[in-house]
Amino acid sequence: YNRVWIPDSEEVWQSAEITKDYKAGDHLLHVRLDDGTELDYPVDPVALPPLRNPDILVGENDLTALSYLHEPAVLHNLKVRFVESKLIYTYSGIILVAMNPYKQLPIYGDAIIHAYSGQNMGDMDPHIFAVAEEAYKQMARNSKNQSIIVSGESGAGKTVSARYTMRYFATVSKSSSNAHVEDKVLASNPITEAVGNAKTTRNDNSSRFGKYTEISFDQSYQIIGANMRTYLLEKSRVVFQSENERNYHIFYQLCASAVQPEFKHLQLGSAEEFNYTRMGGSTVIEGVDDGANMVETQKTFALLGLKEDFQMDVFKTLAAILHLGNVQIMAVGDERSSISPEDKHLNIFCELLDLNCDKMAQWLCHRKIITTSETVIKPMTKSQAVNARDALAKKIYSHLFDFIVERINQALHFTGKQHTFIGVLDIYGFETFDVNSFEQFCINYANEKLQQQFNLHVFKLEQEEYMKEDIPWTLIDFYDNQPVIDLIEAKMGILELLDEECLLPHGTDENWLQKLYNNFVNKNALFEKPRMSNTSFIIQHFADKVEYKCEGFLEKNRDTVYEVLIEILKKSKFHLCANFFQDNPVSVSPFSSAINIKSARPVLKSPNKQFRMTVGSKFRSSLYLLMETLNATTPHYVRCIKPNDEKLPFEFDSKRVAQQLRACGVLETIRISAQSYPSRWTYIEFFSRYSILMTQQELSLNDKKQICKIVLQRLIQDPNQFRFGRTKIFFRAGQVAYLEKLRSDKLRHACITIQKSVRGWLQRKKFLLIKRAAIIIQQYFRGQRTVRQAVTATALKQTWAAIVIQKHCRGYLVRKLCQLIRVAAVTIQAYTRGFLARKKYRKV
Repeated sequence: YNRVWIPDSEEVWQSAEITKDYKAGDHLLHVRLDDGTELDYPVDPVALPPLRNPDILVGENDLTALSYLHEPAVLHNLKVRFVESKLIYTYSGIILVAMNPYKQLPIYGDAIIHAYSGQNMGDMDPHIFAVAEEAYKQMARNSKNQSIIVSGESGAGKTVSARYTMRYFATVSKSSSNAHVEDKVLASNPITEAVGNAKTTRNDNSSRFGKYTEISFDQSYQIIGANMRTYLLEKSRVVFQSENERNYHIFYQLCASAVQPEFKHLQLGSAEEFNYTRMGGSTVIEGVDDGANMVETQKTFALLGLKEDFQMDVFKTLAAILHLGNVQIMAVGDERSSISPEDKHLNIFCELLDLNCDKMAQWLCHRKIITTSETVIKPMTKSQAVNARDALAKKIYSHLFDFIVERINQALHFTGKQHTFIGVLDIYGFETFDVNSFEQFCINYANEKLQQQFNLHVFKLEQEEYMKEDIPWTLIDFYDNQPVIDLIEAKMGILELLDEECLLPHGTDENWLQKLYNNFVNKNALFEKPRMSNTSFIIQHFADKVEYKCEGFLEKNRDTVYEVLIEILKKSKFHLCANFFQDNPVSVSPFSSAINIKSARPVLKSPNKQFRMTVGSKFRSSLYLLMETLNATTPHYVRCIKPNDEKLPFEFDSKRVAQQLRACGVLETIRISAQSYPSRWTYIEFFSRYSILMTQQELSLNDKKQICKIVLQRLIQDPNQFRFGRTKIFFRAGQVAYLEKLRSDKLRHACITIQKSVRGWLQRKKFLLIKRAAIIIQQYFRGQRTVRQAVTATALKQTWAAIVIQKHCRGYLVRKLCQLIRVAAVTIQAYTRGFLARKKYRKV
């Protein structure tokens, strides 16, 4: 085959045509690029450039149907479907790859839902509804729980994809009762998006938390309720936003509604007036009406049965957080700070949460250190006091978020018995930024666990497929990321060393990092120390190397709020605030990180183990329970891809897409498939496609399956290149392309024969036409000549005839004149003779 892919700095891969036969051992490949450029491309004889698939396979619905399975083939196929065909969904084996079109498409209406309902996964074009239908059908058929795992980086469309799957289940499994459970399940999305989503530089509606929604079904497979579990809310966003980013949507919705009578008592203003909402310099999202969205949020609260009193308590807490951010902390020298008791925003904060204003002003600027012998009150610097204020704001918002999720779960709670469930996991994908911190570390740790589960599931499905088709199973080598997971979570791993350092009164990020260097540098190949930095470490993840800055790891892992501030909040008469900080909190879900209070590090009084749990250890526990849940279900995978960073509709940035394909496991699926028999055709498909390669004798047989076997054994001499299953033929990589070449050669030969015959017929037809035209022309000219000759003879005859006629006419006229003269003469003679005779007679 004469077309290959060669690396390209701009497009990642570029197509080229081989212009000169390559001989084994050559170090140069003579190629011509698509733009006509001739190139001598240096090659390694051991690793030649990947071959390009035949045109017949380009644009396939399923990437695993490609004969040559590699990164450039996958990238090109996705580009053709997305840019040229405007198709955003493509299968990659069991994965649905979903490209974000950055444009509303008319492919999600109820008519489309009903069209996919009851259909098999491969019967119609790839679609998120096809995956949802497959999960629903398997649940109904096998009575087994299902999971749909939606992942991808920020802006790739995870939230929308998860929303559409839930909408599909709500539509196809709608019950006849008046409880409107389906509407309540769907109503949970706008609320969680309002309090958990925000505008980032990559996405205007980015989910800043992970979410697993468990939709419960009864024995009739109708929705009876749901339960939601959340993971790792980005609490730091409450107090800090990068440039061109926003805080959580709910704050801006509240500020946009500040002029409404029911919100007057919150004493709010525009978002530009509050530190926590104006920090990113972008308080408005183009095309988004925060005031209208607030009305929708209130409606969904009401639909879930959360009454206006509850809603107003939530809004009071949110307003209090905004006012807390505006509290002015003044420096008093280098070692002290203070807050004026007259501070307007402090008073509003305390009024909204019913707190003692003087105590709050004091303990935001002081901390209490309890030792075995005494209690010391130590003033804080301005920066320490600002950190304490921000930590309190983050803690209040975190508890509020978990409390709202808990109330949503209560609203979706059902009294009957759950028969089965389908879980929809909307979770962050692998992340790597210029500066990576604790959040990215946890996110990538979660993705390592999910990737391991995914690899094992793909491996298992491959094995089941082979056993079903009675094909001998050989062990396939696939990347096992257990060593990376062990590096993070095993005994004396990164997380355990982090927790150990957090327990030390004077633990620091630098000391922890030094422990990592001592334990892993030159001892673990997956851990590296950057050459030019002593404040970072590098981990080789399954997708890429990521450099993490150690700054802030301990503080974020501790997630501390000073005990005195907690005590002040506990004494609040505002029941919602008091409920957040009660001594014996009850969490609805083991995955919820809420309502467990950790005091500042100098205070270690509680014997309760939960009291000392760090964010990392809680996240590890919740991840373990999530893996248990997923392993007990049949998973379905949706990988969302962000095609470009400019949010332009149907624009394809090959570099960004390739980076995400490597990170989300699509290429790993391709690699596992390519190691065995990646191309699989049913006997009917093979017969209809390649019957042109069959002889008349082979076609005379009645058994199509036997015909396929005979033909394949004749066309492919090496029996290891294919296997015959019960219903399918399995091909090694490249064999379908070889058969396509034979088919195209046969068609080309047939085309030449047809062309020869058609051209001969056309030439004969042209010759006969010319001959006929020549004869007509000859006839014309001969006729003309004859006519000319006939005209000359006629002229002579006519002249002679004219002369003859003239002669006769003249003779006639002369004779007539003569006769007239004669008659006249005779008459005159007669009269004259008579006169003379009478005269003579009279004379006589």
